[in-house]
Amino acid sequence: MGMVVYIEMSVCGLSRLLRLVSLKRSLNTLRLILLALSMQLGACSDAHDGQVSHALSTDSVKLLAQHESAATEDYAEFRILTPSSSVQKSAELISLGERLFHDARLSGSMDVSCASCHQLTTGGDDQLAISIGTQGRLGTVNAPTVMNAGLNFVQFWDGRAASLADQIDGPIHDTNEMDSSWPQIVERVKADKHYQERFLSLFEEGISPSNIKAAIVAFENSLLTPSRFDAFLAGDVSLLNEQERKGLNLFLSLGCAGCHQGVNLGGNMYQYLGLMGNYFADRGDVKESDLGLFNVTKRDQDRYKFRVPSLRNVAQTAPYFHDGSVDTLEDAVIKMAYYQLGFSLEEEQALDIVAFLKTLDGSPVPNRLNAAAISGVK
Repeated sequence: MGMVVYIEMSVCGLSRLLRLVSLKRSLNTLRLILLALSMQLGACSDAHDGQVSHALSTDSVKLLAQHESAATEDYAEFRILTPSSSVQKSAELISLGERLFHDARLSGSMDVSCASCHQLTTGGDDQLAISIGTQGRLGTVNAPTVMNAGLNFVQFWDGRAASLADQIDGPIHDTNEMDSSWPQIVERVKADKHYQERFLSLFEEGISPSNIKAAIVAFENSLLTPSRFDAFLAGDVSLLNEQERKGLNLFLSLGCAGCHQGVNLGGNMYQYLGLMGNYFADRGDVKESDLGLFNVTKRDQDRYKFRVPSLRNVAQTAPYFHDGSVDTLEDAVIKMAYYQLGFSLEEEQALDIVAFLKTLDGSPVPNRLNAAAISGVK
C-alpha cells in the first residue's frame, strides 16, 4: 500500500472529490491531493463543524485518477444561473426594496445608504480597498459585491450572518457603516407618506423592521447576473473564444474549481487563506479582521478562514481579497494560485484565466424579477 495522506474531509466532500477527478488527464496524483486539501480544509460545512477524518492512500488516489479516462467537458462543478419571472406582488416588493436600498435616511446621519458601498454600476461594490461609512469613518474589510449575494450560503467574509435578512442588521448597527437603529429607521420611514402607502399595500401590519428587511432582501435577491459563461454551459460553446477556453481549462486543471464552483462559482464554503503559503506572514500586520471565521466561532481551527467569494462579475470588483490589498485581477489570480494551490503561474497562464473570468460578467435583467429563480445546488 502507498503512503497514507490524512485530510479533513466531510461526507459530502468525498462526492465533490469524485466529481472533480474528471479533470484533464494531465492532472497528476499530487494535484489530486492538493485539490482535495483545497476543497476540504473547511469546505462543505454549512455551519462551523461536522468534519470527520479520513485516510486517503496514494493507491486510492490512483484509483480515482482512473476515472479521468471517461472525462467529458460537462463542467459538473458549475450550475447555470437562470432568471425567471415572478408575480406582480414580487415586482412591487422588489421596487420598494430598491428605493430603501438607495435611501440615506436608513443611516443615523442620513449621509450613506446601502448603495454607497454596494453600487450597482460598479459590480455591486464601491471600488475601494476598505469601505467608507457614515461621516467618513473607515471600515475594516473590503465590501463584498451585492450582486448574486442571495446565492451565498452565509453572508460577510467571516460568515457571521446566516441570511440576507440577518446581514442587514450588521451595517445598520455598525458605528463605522450606517450607525443607525431600527426605531430610528421606522420613525423616518413612517414619516414618508409614499412609504406608508406602499408598505400597507404589501403588508397588513405596514412598516416594521422585519418588513423593511423583507423588501430589501427581495431587491437584493433580484440582483442575479446571468453571464456569457452561463450561455456557454447551456450549450452555446461558440461563446467562449480560444483564450477563454484555455483559461477555463487552466481554472479546472489547477484546482480553482475546488472552491469556486456551484451556481455562484463560490460562496458555498469556507476556506483558509494561505493553504500552500503563508499569506499573512508575507503581507504582515495581522489585524482582527484577518482572523475570519475565528471571530465568530473562537475556534483555533477557524483562524484565517473565510467564506469563499463568488467570482461572478469579479472583473468589475477590484481591489481584491478581504483586505482589498490586490489591485488587479491578474495579480489576484497569481496570488491565489501561489497561496492556495502552490503554483507559480506564467504571465500567459494568468492572462488566460483572467480572460475566462471576464466571461462571468453580467448585469441584472431589466425587470430584476429574479427572486427564487435558481435551480440546482448553491
